[in-house]
Amino acid sequence: MSTTKSDLDLSESWPDIYARWGATEVGAITDRLELQLILELVGDVGGCRVLDVGCGDGEFALQLAGRGAIVTGVDASTAMIEAAKNRVTQAEVDVAFQIGAAEHLPLAAEQFDVVTAITILCFVDDARPVFREIARVLRPGGRLVIGELGKWSTWAAARRIRAWMGSRLWRHARFRTASELRGLAEQAGLVVEDVRGAIYYPRCRFAARIFSPVDLAIGRHFTKGAAFLALSATKPQRPA
Repeated sequence: MSTTKSDLDLSESWPDIYARWGATEVGAITDRLELQLILELVGDVGGCRVLDVGCGDGEFALQLAGRGAIVTGVDASTAMIEAAKNRVTQAEVDVAFQIGAAEHLPLAAEQFDVVTAITILCFVDDARPVFREIARVLRPGGRLVIGELGKWSTWAAARRIRAWMGSRLWRHARFRTASELRGLAEQAGLVVEDVRGAIYYPRCRFAARIFSPVDLAIGRHFTKGAAFLALSATKPQRPA
């Protein structure tokens, strides 16, 4: 669930890329801050039906299950779904995984109390269908928590430079602002509750060490400069 797990060599498998990023010091610090922010917005999920869209290797789904949630994970990558199944099997945790695209979730409507989606929109040009699908599978009163790559940050600037230099990964990436994420959620009929930022330091382990203790506090007040944005929103209840 990192802002830069995908910054590595695409000749590797995605699970290997995730593992290598998390093994670096700056990766571990960054992952920890992003996870803390997302979990703060998710809140208590004990007994809740939770869908993790773009679940990757199942790391976050495992976190949710450990907090008592009934978790389903969906990802378009067969390799990722296999890695996720292996992860939860080793942890002896029960999580259901399905292959599916975020734009066409293979799930019935209004069955989840919480939907999470972490860094899946950066490679989606039109995010409106994703938000519509999330709104469809949320029950009335249910909550969305989404984490995405911020547009105005040193991390995004570095990725744009990589794109100009021929990076296959970042050539078609799209970074969004807090207002864009808010607008997408509202267009899908959701009510935005909060938008926060995280990861204000440059991609440097020394900067990460120094600034990480105050990073999330800054994100409660400012989103400009954040490499990671997190939004929470709810699906309105039906009129009585």
